[in-house]
Amino acid sequence: MPLARSLSVTSLSGLEEWDEEFDLEDAVLFEIAWEVANKVGGIYTVIQTKARLTSEEWGENYFLVGPYVESNVRTQVELIEPTNPALKRSIDKMNSSGCKVYFGRWLIEGSPYVVLIDVGFTAWSLDRWKSELWELCSVGVPWFDREANDAVLFGFLTAWLLGEFAAQCEQPPHIVAHFHEWLAGLGLMLCRQRQLPVATIFTTHATLLGRYLCAGNVDFYNNLAEFNVDKEAGDRQIYHRYCLERAAAHCAHVFTTVSQITAIEAEHLLKRKPDIVTPNGLNVKKFSAMHEFQNLHAQSKSRIQEFVRGHFYGHLDFNLDKCLFLFIAGRYEFSNKGADIFLEALARLNYLLRVNHSDVTVIAFFIMPARTNNFNVETLKGQAVRKQLCRAIFFSGQLPDVSKMLDKEDFTIMKRAIFATQRQCQPPVCTHNMLEDSSDPILNCVRRIGLFNSSADRVKIIFHPEFLSSTSPLLPMDYEEFVRGCHLGVFPSYYEPWGYTPAECTVMGIPSISTNLSGFGCFMEEHIADPTAYGIYILDRRHRGVDESCNQLTSFLFQFCKQSRRQRIIQRNRTERLSDLLDWRYLGRYYIAARHMALAKAFPDTFIYDPHEPTQTTGFRYPRPASVPPSPALSRHSSPHHSEAEDNEEDERYDEDLEAEKDKVNIRQPYTLPFKNKSNAVTGANGNGDNVMSVKN
Repeated sequence: MPLARSLSVTSLSGLEEWDEEFDLEDAVLFEIAWEVANKVGGIYTVIQTKARLTSEEWGENYFLVGPYVESNVRTQVELIEPTNPALKRSIDKMNSSGCKVYFGRWLIEGSPYVVLIDVGFTAWSLDRWKSELWELCSVGVPWFDREANDAVLFGFLTAWLLGEFAAQCEQPPHIVAHFHEWLAGLGLMLCRQRQLPVATIFTTHATLLGRYLCAGNVDFYNNLAEFNVDKEAGDRQIYHRYCLERAAAHCAHVFTTVSQITAIEAEHLLKRKPDIVTPNGLNVKKFSAMHEFQNLHAQSKSRIQEFVRGHFYGHLDFNLDKCLFLFIAGRYEFSNKGADIFLEALARLNYLLRVNHSDVTVIAFFIMPARTNNFNVETLKGQAVRKQLCRAIFFSGQLPDVSKMLDKEDFTIMKRAIFATQRQCQPPVCTHNMLEDSSDPILNCVRRIGLFNSSADRVKIIFHPEFLSSTSPLLPMDYEEFVRGCHLGVFPSYYEPWGYTPAECTVMGIPSISTNLSGFGCFMEEHIADPTAYGIYILDRRHRGVDESCNQLTSFLFQFCKQSRRQRIIQRNRTERLSDLLDWRYLGRYYIAARHMALAKAFPDTFIYDPHEPTQTTGFRYPRPASVPPSPALSRHSSPHHSEAEDNEEDERYDEDLEAEKDKVNIRQPYTLPFKNKSNAVTGANGNGDNVMSVKN
């Protein structure tokens, strides 16, 4: 199925260039989501990283709305008095009517204002609001669905807040309300039903039904047009949630999704084609290490090596300097996240490395939280043995002179430490004690493929069923530090609307494997002429069967293992240069365009937005690296290929600084999408006046 384009394509120059003048004095932006100052999933990352850019654009007229969670507020929010007089009157009136609404600053970059609503405090209104929802929309919410109950409370309270704010303003304001996901969607429906003067935007980051269907191992993308959506939602007991999501998508002035692949999904499952695609970005400045990122990789890698020494004590019969660290991380969705195909590819990679007598050892980390009751005793023992041996040998702070410094007692201590490294059993696959060991998908797959960390295996597996933390007694590293220390991130997802994990790898200069069924993979394929040359491997899971995709993944991994250390350094440099492509200063323009479109639809007497359907992609594509000739005549690999002169610096033809300068000339610099407040239409970048927005006097 071809990727149908939405109204504004996801090419970076697919939107028109505007002048930078626009009057925001009478415009107010409310961004509503369940994950405002409340980390649950990826939407938290979207809102948190985008806050600085949006705050710079809207200033004092930008407010985030979310639920009040006391544990989060204590550590993330500074409660203050509302700065906007109309908003202060609105909050005071709601509080006097039996609600609890708080105002403060979210202590993140940009310090945006937040309005936090205590949904539990108004639970006494739940039955009344459910009845009203049934009378208005014929949507019934069962009593046992706590998440849906929270959505009802949150929706009615946010609609109340917006309506009260509109009533308290002295002059009719231009309000934009951006709702994220179905949990906030009911507020949008009520705004439209009550005919509030609000321009509404609804963004789905992943459809409810799509996630459930993919988790059920169905052939999802080949049958999108065939699903009986009402029956499928009813069979999974999420029909009421599906109705809320679909109604919000249809009621919104502007409907957006985060990727082209999700746009196709939404068009079939929610029965509305998205108006615009708003790709997810990152605050690249947070991850930026300039020229230090290679040093940070070396430092973090050494810390992972320390953990490996302890984990494989007694069986450390491989060279750590020729050891590659691969990882997969995210929610524990075995099939959706591609853990199944990754494990199968590792088994095939193990065979290839063994038959080719490779001296490379691959250690694959699975960072996926699951139900555990404690650390594995054998894993803790390994780290203790490593520390004991280090203390015994380096107690004096320097290498000892055996003839002068060691007496009989010192020898005894060292012998005990060395003997303690002997081990009769294999190094554990899992670092924790699993509560459901016999039914765990990853462990069952490991048993099937037979990768038990034996000495003969060139591929080792470490399953860490807990998010990483710098306070962990096992692997005391934060996630960011761990990613920097790895060589390759592997994310062969079957269902991934966007994919922050490979995006984070990219901005930290770590190559990654993604798929053409993830938003990130599709985005990179569209904007990079040769993604593999930049360390972005795109696995085809859309047009190939599982076995073919697994073979392709195995090939990617095997070719990566054959690279020399210098080739990996070159590739990391190339990967890191893609960072700006994922910065919100590039991608924030799509949110700006969505807000323009919503204002024009809600307030047609004031704003004009006249887009046209593009006939082709008008954006640029990152060129192939300057050191890789476009012609196959030289038989050079797109990834840096081994050179006989690799160890001779004078003969090495690769010049990283020169290549970066050549790419910089070819890569078009970013521009911003400003606002306009003049009565005349703004001429587009093509000079013909298409794709324009203006404000009428």
